Amino acid sequence: MKSILDYLEGSAERYPDKTAFADEQSECSFEGLKKTAQLIGTNLAAYHIVRKPVPVMMEKSVQTIGIMMGIVYAGGFYVMLDASHPVHRLKQILETLEAEEMIVSPENMETARKLDFSGKIIGPEELMSGETDRELLKKIRDDQCDVDPLYVLFTSGSTGIPKGVVVSHRSVIDFMEYFTEIFGISSQDVLGNQAPWDFDVSVKDIYAGLKTGATVQIIPKKLFSFPMLLIDFLDERKVTNLTWAVSALCIVSTLNGFSYKVPSALRRIMFSGETMPIRHLNYWRKYLPDAMFVNLYGPTEITCNCTYYILDREFEPGDMLPIGTAFPNEKVFLLDENDRQVTKPGEKGEICVSGTALALGYYKNPQQTQKAFVQNPLNPWYLEPIYRTGDLGVYNSDGEMCFASRKDFQIKHMGHRIELGEIECALERVEELVRGACFFDQKKNKIVCCYQGEIDRKQLSSKLGEFLPDYMIPNIFRKMDSMPITKNGKIDKKALQASYEEQIRLR
Repeated sequence: MKSILDYLEGSAERYPDKTAFADEQSECSFEGLKKTAQLIGTNLAAYHIVRKPVPVMMEKSVQTIGIMMGIVYAGGFYVMLDASHPVHRLKQILETLEAEEMIVSPENMETARKLDFSGKIIGPEELMSGETDRELLKKIRDDQCDVDPLYVLFTSGSTGIPKGVVVSHRSVIDFMEYFTEIFGISSQDVLGNQAPWDFDVSVKDIYAGLKTGATVQIIPKKLFSFPMLLIDFLDERKVTNLTWAVSALCIVSTLNGFSYKVPSALRRIMFSGETMPIRHLNYWRKYLPDAMFVNLYGPTEITCNCTYYILDREFEPGDMLPIGTAFPNEKVFLLDENDRQVTKPGEKGEICVSGTALALGYYKNPQQTQKAFVQNPLNPWYLEPIYRTGDLGVYNSDGEMCFASRKDFQIKHMGHRIELGEIECALERVEELVRGACFFDQKKNKIVCCYQGEIDRKQLSSKLGEFLPDYMIPNIFRKMDSMPITKNGKIDKKALQASYEEQIRLR
């Protein structure tokens, strides 16, 4: 197998009339998706996009998945763009890609015109006419390699310019073969897709569905503002599997959504993107005691996830949740500051990953690629690329790997090296808190804690003193009505810091 199109075609053969994807307004069968994608691919082939990027500015929908697969049939790779992002950022992405074509839905045409795109803008309806040329598609397919790019996902860059992570067919195939087997995902499943399609959490929904014949129900974004409607959607559409960002799960638990109803078909809940607050996790486990809960870890650069932990015991607030075991065919290990392997419990090291699932680097960004994708310092004998995640991990007393913090989340304060993640872990122990997050004000040399919950600053400081030494207790506490969330479902710490700095400026 060298193309993810084998997944689509295999399911179209086994389950031709079964619903593959469904949104609020429409749905498509596996056979229907295949035929639509082949027609789109035929039309796109006229633009000679083999091994070239094709940006797509469309909302996630049944129509959009047809466009994505059509790009793959034409030999190109798709790059999903979010029209709600700042114009400046979208321009940076397009400048990096240097694409000659961009596919834009009618509702996003106005945004597209602001981007000064010099190539051709194509409407999706333009790709739906004519006849499918199977001979042409076969020729394109025969010339493909499994290491050809499948998609590029843009993440934030430390230089201020977004970095495009290039992921190949082979990496997705390698990951998906194990992912679906380990968790028992099958044609009987209904996958509730929460994640935006320019966020790699969605890759697990899209390709698990295509591989196994499971149905993907595309959950409207607006429902996450109305938990009862969200739960009705999950129940009415018989969703069995959730692979969601942590903050999406926390929306349900924060608003006590299960007091209204517990979706009857749910049997597997997987989460990733940031540390799952134990109090919120226990809420879900209380109402779904027989479901499988899985903590997934891994950055975009290693194709979705590199480790998993199937919860097998109870946890209390403040406990460190393991990120668990490496997926097969991936090697995950810790390196200290001197590039020596860390194996002892309690010692921290940078989480490093090697294996087929590694991305192809950053698109047109050799400097950042060379910085993050490096030769394994433990192997001086032959080429073995690893990805340095920038995350710190630690083994617990049971030998399980746990996420500790970001390397750049470590600060020097009052003569001590402090992991802000440790403070956030202590915040978890405070019952009155809903969520909490910390950042460091370097100018004032102060630790700032933003929190949501029914407790005042003095009480919170006192309670943290039960778990932390004085030098780790935040200097500034900001009570929030709600926590800002990124589009990818994480607490938006940049927005918290910007709000804090604006408040300081206005004083």
